[in-house]
Amino acid sequence: MSAAPAPSLRTRLRKIFLIVLVSLAGIALLSCTVDYGVLRIRAALGGNAYGSVTVNHYYAVLQKNGKTQFIFDPPAPQTCVNALFPHQGWQPCWYLRKHSDRRTDI
Repeated sequence: MSAAPAPSLRTRLRKIFLIVLVSLAGIALLSCTVDYGVLRIRAALGGNAYGSVTVNHYYAVLQKNGKTQFIFDPPAPQTCVNALFPHQGWQPCWYLRKHSDRRTDI
């Protein structure tokens, strides 16, 4: 009886790549699920599940002569979630604090 041939380097690398890919997908799914669960528990217990960040919104209107006119709205509070990922249609507060200027191109 002869021994089975050893798997090639390509086969081993493909197997390692698939294991890493499935592990990363599992970690991402688990972290999103845990983050959502923590948010729901905070909301149910009356904790600080939601926050508010003041957002500066402005319009950038491109004119015919090639110049851009900016029209600024007054700063307004925007609801956000105190979580790592966006949930329930709201962006995370940490993201809104870093990106508090909102531009709409017209």
